[in-house]
This record gives sequence, C-alpha cells and structure tokens, in this order.
Amino acid sequence: MPVLNRIAAFADEMKGWRRHLHAHPELEFDCFETAAFIEARLREIGVDEIHTGIAKTGIVAVINGAGPGPVIGLRADMDALPIIETSGAEHASTVEGRAHSCGHDGHVTMLLGAAKYLSETRRFAGKVVLMFQPAEEEGGGGEVMVKEGVMDRFNIAQVYGIHNAPNRPLGQFVTTPGPLMAAVDTLYLTVSGKGGHAANPHELVDPLIAVTGIAMALQTIVSRNTDPNDSLVISVTQIHGGTATNIIPETAMMTATIRSFSPEIRDMAEARIRAIIEGHAAAYGCRIDLTYERGYPPTVNDAAKADFAAEVAREISGADLVDARVTREMGAEDFSYMLEARPGAYLFMGTGKGPGLHHPAYDFNDEAAPIGASFFARLVERAQPLA
Repeated sequence: MPVLNRIAAFADEMKGWRRHLHAHPELEFDCFETAAFIEARLREIGVDEIHTGIAKTGIVAVINGAGPGPVIGLRADMDALPIIETSGAEHASTVEGRAHSCGHDGHVTMLLGAAKYLSETRRFAGKVVLMFQPAEEEGGGGEVMVKEGVMDRFNIAQVYGIHNAPNRPLGQFVTTPGPLMAAVDTLYLTVSGKGGHAANPHELVDPLIAVTGIAMALQTIVSRNTDPNDSLVISVTQIHGGTATNIIPETAMMTATIRSFSPEIRDMAEARIRAIIEGHAAAYGCRIDLTYERGYPPTVNDAAKADFAAEVAREISGADLVDARVTREMGAEDFSYMLEARPGAYLFMGTGKGPGLHHPAYDFNDEAAPIGASFFARLVERAQPLA
C-alpha cells in the first residue's frame, strides 16, 4: 500500500499525536484543549496561516503552494462522545464519561499528517485550507463554520473529508456520486392525559395507549406513503411513561429519528408524522407537545469530485480496495453543510477489524492514519498540480 515515503517516516509521530488526543477527549463545541494541541502542532509544522476561534473552538490553517492557483479545503472533525471507554488501551480516555469512540482523534491526526507533508514539500499550486471542526456529533459545527463564512473568507473552491470505517479492510476507500448519507430529523413528543388509579381507567385519559398507538401508526408512513424505490427510515427510539403498576400516568413521552435523502420525502414524512399525532391526540382525547427538529441535510457528493477522489484513492490503496459506487447509507454527517456550500466529496476509509463506531471499546487503528494522510496529500497534489 503506497503510503507516501515521507509520511511513513513520521508515522510514529502521528501515532503519538493520535494517542494524546484519544486520552483527552472533549465534547461538542468545548474542544479547547484539543484546539490548543492542534494549534501547537500546526505551528511546529510551519503552516502559513492559523485562524482560531471559528465555530468557538474550530481552527482553520492555510498552506501556500509553490505557485498561483485555486484553493482546496480539507476537513477533520475533532469532538468526542459522551461514552465510558472500555478499550483497555494504555492511552484510553482520562476523562470519565468521554471517549473518542468515533475516531475523530484519527481524523485530526490524518489531517495533521497531510499538513506536515504539504508544508514540507509544497508540490502544488494555489492554497490548501485545513479545517479542524468541533461539534460534529452534536451541535452541527460544520453548519456553524459555513455560516461564519469559511468558504468565502478563504475562497475555497472544492472540499473533501474522510470518515474512518471499522470492519472494512484496512485502507479500503468507498464513496459514491450523489447522496452518500441521509438527512436526519428528530421527533420529541409528550402526550398528556388524565392520570389516576389503574383500576378506574374509564375515569381517566390514558396517554400510554395514545403514545403506543402513535408509535405503531408512524410505521405506516414508510410502508404506505413512501414509494418503495425511495428511502425513508422512521425509528421510534424512546417511549417513557408511568411510575407504578397500579397508576395510569398523567403523561408519556416518545422520541423518533427520521432519515431520508430527497427533500420531497423529507417534507412528506414530517407532514404525515404531524397529521398522525394530531389525529391520535384527538381520537384519544389527549393533549400533545410536539417538537420536530430538522437536523443535518443529506451528504451529497459532487459526481465529478467523487470520481476524482476515488481515482486518487486507487493510487494510494490500489483498485481492488476502492469502491466508487458503494450503497448509500442512512447515517448522517454535518460535512453535508460544506458540500451544500461547495462541490466536493466525502469518503469512508477502512481501518480493519475491531469494535464499531460509537462502541465503548472502539479505538482508532493507528496503521490507518498514514494512509489517510497520504490520500489527503495526493488529493491536493493531483487537484492543483504545478504547471
């Protein structure tokens, strides 16, 4: 697997970066120590510009090439998850209840590795902009960075990102033109009735009957309102209510996640969910408090950029380890906001066997970091070659 020789030479240094980050996870926008560590490494590396405080703790760094040309953006997310780590690694989280169980420590390391190589070699035209983004897991840091104007401020013309993929072969790259990941919306519902003794249900208004009826009826949206050729997921994820075996509660609550690709299906799902809930509330004589949050949009790759990224990936990993037409998935990612603002592509990169993402025992495979860094570096060199 042709990891760039110079990157292979400092792979142990990258491992040290990654394990430091893994041991010191931070959440959402509060990535202060992470940002300070990244800034210190960027100064050591010798990038040309460092801009801090973007999306609160995000960092943007600029590396100038050896000649004039356009600007390419590369992004790494840097936040962790509220999980108690069980990996048992020597470099395991030192912060109780927080862990890098999605591999964003590896994402940062790959981008720092690419930065070190590109700062040393400068074998590209124009500029490369490195975006270290907080709050991917919760908070939509990608949207905040876009709204704060990073694309226009730094004149970014195209943008790329990678996410690690455990249990895919080490170094395998997968992507696809068009939609790669789904939009995500969230339903929060509280149903209120009239509580009391469970021996006298005729005197009461039972919110549990209403909320369970709603949960069942929501499943008909996929099976009866959605074209089978389209994709939609509606998963009820929580139902809570009641405190004792002989009490009908006053309230019950429910949450659901809704995943889709097309704007039409997304709008239809919300309209049907609202209609079903309002109808059931009327039928059962309950009151409702409904919040429907529109979350991340679908992650949609530019077709030409996805094909180009796959071509670069073949150079790094070989044709047998690249799938440029992978089946899209229902997970969501806030890199979608960057792809709405600029053409580009998002890819998954295999890290070998092990616990999956968001598992408490997950630990990014350090052997994958030089591969990802090499991909980023060659992407820049190929996208913006010197004349």
